[in-house]
Amino acid sequence: MEANGLGSQSFPELKNDTFLRAAWGEETDYTPVWCMRQAGRYLPEFRETRATQDFFSTCRSPEACCELTLQPLRRFPLDAAIIFSDILVVPQALGMEVTMVPGKGPSFSEPLREEQDLERLRDPAVVASELGYVFQAITLTRQQLAGRVPLIGFAGAPWTLMTYMVEGGSSSTMAQSKRWLYQRPQASHQLLRILTDALVPYLVGQVAAGAQALQLFESHAGHLGPQLFSKFALPYIRDVAKRVKAKLQEAGLAPVPMIIFAKDGHFALEELAQAGYEVVGLDWTVAPKKARERVGKTVTLQGNLDPCALYASEEEIGQMVQKMLDDFGPQRYIANLGHGLYPDMDPEHVGAFVDAVHRHSRLLRQN
Repeated sequence: MEANGLGSQSFPELKNDTFLRAAWGEETDYTPVWCMRQAGRYLPEFRETRATQDFFSTCRSPEACCELTLQPLRRFPLDAAIIFSDILVVPQALGMEVTMVPGKGPSFSEPLREEQDLERLRDPAVVASELGYVFQAITLTRQQLAGRVPLIGFAGAPWTLMTYMVEGGSSSTMAQSKRWLYQRPQASHQLLRILTDALVPYLVGQVAAGAQALQLFESHAGHLGPQLFSKFALPYIRDVAKRVKAKLQEAGLAPVPMIIFAKDGHFALEELAQAGYEVVGLDWTVAPKKARERVGKTVTLQGNLDPCALYASEEEIGQMVQKMLDDFGPQRYIANLGHGLYPDMDPEHVGAFVDAVHRHSRLLRQN
């Protein structure tokens, strides 16, 4: 089965489209819910599957990705699956060497230090052909899901990918990347364009392979103030949405809803709501009612329980979910956490979160 034989797959019929309906702004009978990093180390079965091979080898195994994607759905009645992968497969496909160091996170052996380092990067046009393993994982998972819930594909946004490529790993300040923005604005734009050119065919390829929605992670938005964000992040975020939608249409593929999640990017909420995405993801630092007032009725909101709230008792989780749902309102809303699940979280509490969303959102609609 050719992953790039655009739209050639026939997949099992979707039985639960609540997540997609909410993403498109249609009415739903209850509030759909999924969790960022729902396929993660908090699940003992995830740790068991992952124990035998290193992180990026797992990402390159369609069977392993499929299994990890499906694990949380066996435990919880989640309303969407998100493919197990990593945002750093894109810099890898551009020719950069990245390893995942246990306990430390990603590490680039030769980060971008000078302007001429950009010449080492592969042509962004070849990136999608390097990432066939992600497309295969999506197609396999879509088959195995048997229409239970929709499958979300994803990628990192250009600025967030740039930070990893320049910092060489995680950073608390992003000082090296921001030094690029201030000292080498032209080279920075060149790099961000290369990343955008790589992301567009990669995301379109995910849809062709079977992804039914796409999320763009601008995880490091908070390191930029409003000025830098509107200059170096927002234009590329907009460009990705616009070009992906145009390419899907050109390829004769049905449109899919797109989600933008810019963590700590609350200063740009209005701009993000008009950036061409159907859904705007919020982190836990944003008050739902205020966010709703600021974005208006034109987009769906997704979020935004503090992941650490899952350390509370199941009863308290229920109360916090109730308040969150009351504040977001019943429609144009997808429940989620404000960031990914942490490895030491109790799966029972994740289950309590999911059940509370379903239970309370049905009650809200009755009243």
